[in-house]
Amino acid sequence: MRVVLGGFLILTTSAGLGFYGLAVYLNALSKERGWDIASLSLGTTVFFIVSGITGLFVARIIAKQDARRAVVAGGVIGAVSLLLLGHISAVWQLYLVYCLYGVGFAASGLVTVTTVVTRWFHRRRAMAISVASTGLSFGGVAITPAMKSFVDHQTLAGAAPWLALVFVVGTVIPGWFLLKSDPAEHGFLPDGERVAPGSAAVVFSGTPYAAAIRSRFFIAVTIGYILSLGSQVGGIQQLVKLAEERTTPATAAFATLALAVTSIVARLAGGKIFPKYPLTRVITVLSFFQMLALAGLGLSHNAVILFAFIILFGATVGNILMLQPLLIAERFGVREYPKLFGRTQFYTVFGTAGGPWLLGWLHDIAGGYESAYLAAAAMSFVGVFVFYFGGPAENTSDHSAAV
Repeated sequence: MRVVLGGFLILTTSAGLGFYGLAVYLNALSKERGWDIASLSLGTTVFFIVSGITGLFVARIIAKQDARRAVVAGGVIGAVSLLLLGHISAVWQLYLVYCLYGVGFAASGLVTVTTVVTRWFHRRRAMAISVASTGLSFGGVAITPAMKSFVDHQTLAGAAPWLALVFVVGTVIPGWFLLKSDPAEHGFLPDGERVAPGSAAVVFSGTPYAAAIRSRFFIAVTIGYILSLGSQVGGIQQLVKLAEERTTPATAAFATLALAVTSIVARLAGGKIFPKYPLTRVITVLSFFQMLALAGLGLSHNAVILFAFIILFGATVGNILMLQPLLIAERFGVREYPKLFGRTQFYTVFGTAGGPWLLGWLHDIAGGYESAYLAAAAMSFVGVFVFYFGGPAENTSDHSAAV
């Protein structure tokens, strides 16, 4: 469980100051510097694209070396980026800083954490990944609101050194002391069993990388996640503004909190329930309910109904994200997992980067969010069929072999 705790703390920090924190930085720079939202939003897109590209290289590194080195490097780079962010004076400098920040975020993010957790857990993998990845939502609950209040009172320049300190402490310390890269190096088999004295070395089996990336399943999961996460991240990034337009600013302030809390509860429940069912069926059903939630958000103007759909949306958000590493590991095994997950993350980032822009563009054209969220719902609906036609995700190669 030390590995799971380490992953939870790292993802709490990187998500709270990274994924969710981007909206806080955008708001602060808009107010303090007077820069337009379109230019600042492009910086967010740059961040996601760079993090996706970096994930490919991180995956190759941690496949051969201690994953803790990647977390430490990512923590230091992320901290330096936040220090620089408080002192930029031009939009082009923001893009450069976000390029650097994207590198740090990727090195101390999902690819590294899920790789280590996948190596340590086989039978209880779903629950282990669900607990570790709950840090993503917990960061949005525990860190981001406090960070926003601090930035509002101290300005971004005044808050930047403290944010950098939190980032480096919250990633480097748990990364080095808790995130043990390989169970065999510490005398363990997967799932915490001790290696018997004199036993043969344990190596992980799995589908060869070249065969896996050409398979129908890998292609379907990748395209499905481009659609599902594109609509999901777009819906999340625009949610507060949607709620504020249709209710009150005070009510809208609870939108992200309700979403994050629901995501935490649903993810922990999903870690226990989903292993009992075929994972392809699970992701198909979740994508369908995400479609319903997004369509409901687009059409709802009553505060009670709106929050009912926010809760439904939150129940799908965390579980859809959690299932991405599970699907790859379940179908293709552990041996090539870092490179395979890094590859699918690279393609998926075009959805996560493009979704917020698409919904914002549709909002500006239509003068409201109805068509924007209906378009996001349509993306999730297409994802239902893409996941379905990918075929089963049964475990064909996820066993360790003694040599």
